[in-house]
Amino acid sequence: MDTITHGIAGALIGKSFFSERWGPAATFAVTLGSVFPDCDVVAEAFTRNPVALLKYHRGITHSFVAMPFFALALGALVWWLARRRGIRAGFWPLVFATTIGIGSHILLDGLTSYGTRMWEPLSWTRVSWDWLFIVDPIFTALLLVPQVAAWVQRDRAKAPWRALAMWGLFTVLAALTWGAESAVGTTISFRVVPIAGIVFAAVFFLPLAAGSFFQWSRREWCLAGFVLSVLYIGLCGFEHYRALDRVEAFAKSQNQPVMSLAAVPMPPSPMEWDGLVRVPNGIYGARFDVGRKDSPRYLYLHDSPMNPYIEKAFQLPDVQTYLGFARFPVVRFFDRGQDSVVELLDMRFFNYERRTGRRPFVFRVVFGPNGSVLRQGWITF
Repeated sequence: MDTITHGIAGALIGKSFFSERWGPAATFAVTLGSVFPDCDVVAEAFTRNPVALLKYHRGITHSFVAMPFFALALGALVWWLARRRGIRAGFWPLVFATTIGIGSHILLDGLTSYGTRMWEPLSWTRVSWDWLFIVDPIFTALLLVPQVAAWVQRDRAKAPWRALAMWGLFTVLAALTWGAESAVGTTISFRVVPIAGIVFAAVFFLPLAAGSFFQWSRREWCLAGFVLSVLYIGLCGFEHYRALDRVEAFAKSQNQPVMSLAAVPMPPSPMEWDGLVRVPNGIYGARFDVGRKDSPRYLYLHDSPMNPYIEKAFQLPDVQTYLGFARFPVVRFFDRGQDSVVELLDMRFFNYERRTGRRPFVFRVVFGPNGSVLRQGWITF
């Protein structure tokens, strides 16, 4: 999950459950805790290691084991800052609030397909429940829009202009999101933009039309957003079950050993999925809409036969880090002039709708004629 969505989720939780009881410092504590785990990305700026992001991100700061220590430190920091500003706040309530924030971050990251080492250092296994896409605009909107709606309604005199401004802003954001998703090859219809505009209009304008019959407090708005977000996660979990059932049915039809399989969420969640099946010599993959009854067309990508170059590449520390991250890697070997190339592609990030263009998480090792490593690192197409 992206850091911005984590922060929005933390703010929503704070306003829903802590703000009225423990004050604004508690809301700040939850929000700070919800974004804190992603501070590990700074490690990439202090090393030239090309796989630093895989090595350090979603590691110890995303661990339930280390969470009490980080929560205690962050809670103490917020308590100290609150005292400096003359704000009364209890020490342990703030520690509890930061714990909830960090915990929400770990759980939301675990719901994605990227993977989170949530039990480090007891286990370095990446937990991936595959319910939510890494960046899910629908989920982000469910967290954010109720908070904005509460702000719109807070001042009845300014509410009409605020509602108009926010309706325009969020409709434009919906159009930009559609454009960004289309640019990377998703099949989202432009119809989602006017539909989103209608939904935003209902949220921002209907309470004004209802007058005194619809006057929710900020907490009530945020509670509604929290409930809708939890229901959305539940819906994604149910659709994941349906998608995984279809992938398992395909795997059984192949009559060959299955080493692993997964249904990985793709935008627009929760309908679009990638089915992945690892067999001994390659991977089957397909993108499908779980709501459609037609059978997905699976593409088979085979691994290159093992050779000394691939064996040597697998011994490199950076490649071992990559293989610890990639759940469905395909290994390719080819010659390019006098050089020999070993390429690894994680099929979780393969675009079945657009097989050319930029693809993330493709790692390449280039060997010279004498077998020495000339270079290694990420590539884009």
